[in-house]
Amino acid sequence: MYAVIKTGGKQYRVKAGDLLVVEKLAGEPGAEVSFGEVLMLGDGGNVTVGAPLVSGAAVTATLIETRKGEKVKIFKKIRRQGYRRTRGHRQLESVLRVTSVAGGGKTDKWDGTVDLTTKAELNARARNLKIVGLTAAAAAVTPAKVQAADVVVEGSKASPKVKATVVEHADPVATEAPAKKAAAPKKEAAPKAEPKAKAETAPKAEAKAAPKKAAAPKAEAKAAPAKKAAPKAAAKKDKGEA
Repeated sequence: MYAVIKTGGKQYRVKAGDLLVVEKLAGEPGAEVSFGEVLMLGDGGNVTVGAPLVSGAAVTATLIETRKGEKVKIFKKIRRQGYRRTRGHRQLESVLRVTSVAGGGKTDKWDGTVDLTTKAELNARARNLKIVGLTAAAAAVTPAKVQAADVVVEGSKASPKVKATVVEHADPVATEAPAKKAAAPKKEAAPKAEPKAKAETAPKAEAKAAPKKAAAPKAEAKAAPAKKAAPKAAAKKDKGEA
């Protein structure tokens, strides 16, 4: 048995036991939420379409957490003007576990237990990180296996197709921490070999300094007698003289 409900301006196809992510709803974790806007109700081959709502139909769910969704980036650009702006936004969303679908004189209930573990805790466990405020028993629980299935609700041409994400996960199972292996005994270090006696070095023969040879006396440069200046030649006689 399934139903198509309307909340936050969107439509979702749900059934008992589904995990549903919708726009932010008021309430604390563990609170019961009831949806009265049921647009369609299906039970096998019997389908009831509301006009616009199905009278007497209702969907009940349990609120698990209210968190921020994935970041959406907004990029603006004006060409040839050098204008570029990048902004980001994270929309608030609520996570619900559908517990019952009622309508047409029938009620389909989910017999499982609602787990209030948040997505942040599951991510921390998967990365082996410590979570502030968790007990030792809760910290030893392994993260649950998660499987996602996309459901598309076909609408008329006036209303576009709405895509809802339904996630199913198994209950967490506690595991024992693996025992640490005993450290192997350390091997005894082998005794170090005694250092070899250094060979006695023969005393170096003292190099006898050879007596320096006496420097030969420099030959005194004999001053050459200055040559006497030759007498100036007599002035030539005038060409006019005989």
